Amino acid sequence: MKPRTRPRSTVAIILITLFLAVAGIVLVPSAGSAATNLVTNGTFETGSLSGWSCSAGTGAAVSGSAHTGTWALQGSPTSGDNARCSQSVSVRPSSTYTLSAWVKGSNVYLGADGGTSTWSTNTAWNQLTTTFTTTASASTVTIYLHGWYGLPAYQADDVVLDGPGGTGPPPDTTPPTTPGGLTVGSPTSSSLQLTWSAASDANGIDHYDVVRGTDAAQSVGNVTSWTATGLSASTTYSFKVRACDAAGNCSPYGATASGTTSSGPTNPPPGNLPKHVLTGYWQNFDNGATVQRIRDVQAQYDLIAVAFADADPSRQGAITFTLDPTLSSRLGGYTAADFKADIAAKKAAGKKVILSVGGQNGTISVTNASAATNFADSALSVLREYGFDGIDIDLENGVNSQYLGQALRSLQSRFGSGLVIAMAPQTIDMQSTSFEYFKLALNIKDILTVVNVQYYNSGSMNGCNGQVYSQGTVDFITAQACIMLQNGLRPDQVGLGLPASSRAAGSGYVSPTIVNNALDCLTKGTNCGSFKPSTTWPTLRGAMTWSTNWDALNGNAFANQVGSHVHALP
Repeated sequence: MKPRTRPRSTVAIILITLFLAVAGIVLVPSAGSAATNLVTNGTFETGSLSGWSCSAGTGAAVSGSAHTGTWALQGSPTSGDNARCSQSVSVRPSSTYTLSAWVKGSNVYLGADGGTSTWSTNTAWNQLTTTFTTTASASTVTIYLHGWYGLPAYQADDVVLDGPGGTGPPPDTTPPTTPGGLTVGSPTSSSLQLTWSAASDANGIDHYDVVRGTDAAQSVGNVTSWTATGLSASTTYSFKVRACDAAGNCSPYGATASGTTSSGPTNPPPGNLPKHVLTGYWQNFDNGATVQRIRDVQAQYDLIAVAFADADPSRQGAITFTLDPTLSSRLGGYTAADFKADIAAKKAAGKKVILSVGGQNGTISVTNASAATNFADSALSVLREYGFDGIDIDLENGVNSQYLGQALRSLQSRFGSGLVIAMAPQTIDMQSTSFEYFKLALNIKDILTVVNVQYYNSGSMNGCNGQVYSQGTVDFITAQACIMLQNGLRPDQVGLGLPASSRAAGSGYVSPTIVNNALDCLTKGTNCGSFKPSTTWPTLRGAMTWSTNWDALNGNAFANQVGSHVHALP
C-alpha cells in the first residue's frame, strides 16, 4: 500500500558533514571499530568457494564477470533450492556489525541468521548493505547470500563484514543426526499431526524442516511434534523431516511418511458475500487522493476495507482505531457517529465493511502468546464499537503465522462464524508455502475468507510454471495467482489486487482491461497472454484495488469496468 508519510530529509546530515570537512575536523572511528574484513574469501579471488558452504552444489566461483578482480560467486537456484551460500564468522557478543556485498541478479538476498536481511532485483552490479547487533552470548554468526527458487543464476562479489573481530570457537561444520520415527496421524478434514524422534547435535538443534510432498521446506522450530493445517479433506499427503543447527548445518531428510485427512466440510461460512467480490480500500487519511466518507464509496464495491488500524503502544499486539480528524476538516464535518452510521448504511445495502490492520507503515507485532491475546481482545472491542464485519491483515513488515493465526482463531470464536477475514500480502509473500504469510493463510484456511495479493510494487517474480514475469502484464497476474491456486487455497479464497491508478502505487499499474483479461484467463481460459493455466477456476473470488479514493480521482474506472466484470463472472 502507499505510505502515509514521507521519509525525513538527509540534507541536515550532509550540511554537518561539509561543515566539519571545511573546518578541518576529522571524525575518527572508535578503537573498537574494525578496519579489516572479517569474511574469509569475500572477494573469491582464490578461484574457489574456500570458506563458503553452498546448498546442494548450487554455488561456484566463476571468472570473467566479477565486480572487481577476476572471480565472483555464482549461485544457480533450482525449483526446490534457492542457492544459499553461507559462512560462519567469529564475532563478539553485543556488538554491531555492517554486512555488505556487491550483487546482481533477479532476486538476490544478503543477510545474517538471527539478524537482518536485504535484497535487490537489479540485474546490474549494485551494493546491498545491512546492519545487525549480536546477542549477549554470541560467538559466531552465519552470513548468507541466496537467490530465489526457479529464477536465473545470481552473482555476488566483495562481501564485507565490518565490526570487531571475535575470539569464538572454530566454525561448526558438523550436521545433526537424522531424525527418525516420523509418524503422521490424528487426521481431521483439514489437518494432520506429525511426530518424530529428536535428532542430536554437539551444539544443539536449532530447528527442524518439514517438507510436504514436493513443496519447499518449512521451518517449524525446535519441536518433535507439529500439525500440518490448511489441508483438503479425504486427501493423502506425504512428509519428510530433517534437523538443522544454528550454524546452518542440516541433516539428510529422514524416511517419508504419509497420512490421509478425514472427510468433512472445510469451507468457511460465506458471510453473505456474493460469489464474486470487488474489494476496495478506503483511506482514513488524506494523501492527495479524493477524500471520501464511507457513504461516498462507489456502490460496485462489495467489501470495503478501512485503512488502517493503529498499534496500541501500551500493549504489544493490540490495535486501536480513530477516525482521522483531517477528514472532518476536508469534508466540512465528519464525526465518529457519522462514520458509524455510514458503516451501518453500507451493511444495510448488502455490503461488508472491515478494518485493515497494517499498511506500509504498520508496526503491529504479534510474535508471542501474550501479543496474540492482546490482538484478539482489542480487535474484538474495535470491531464491535464501530460495527465492522471483519478484519484484514495487511502487515507489510512481516507476520508470525503461529501467533497471528492463534489470534485470528480466538477472534473468530468470539465474534462468530460470520467474521470476514481477508489478507493483502505483497507478491513476494506468497511465492512459497514456506513463507510466513502463505503459512498463515493455510493455517487458517478453514476460517479464511479471501487473500487479495498486491500484484504491484514488486518487480519481476517467478510464476507457478517456473518462468519469470515482469509486473504490469496479464501473464504476471495469472502466473502469480496460480501459485496460490495450486498450493492449497481454494479458488474462492483468491483475489487479484491491483492499483486503481498510476498514482496509487509506485509501479505495477495496469488498465482495467488487463485486470479483466486476467480474471477471464483464470476463470474461463480466455484472454490469456503467453501463459495459459492447464485448468480454470470459475469460483475465483474476484479483484481488489488500492484504493476507492484513488479510483474516485481516476473517474471510477476500476469500480465501473472491473466491478461490472467481476459481478458478471460465471
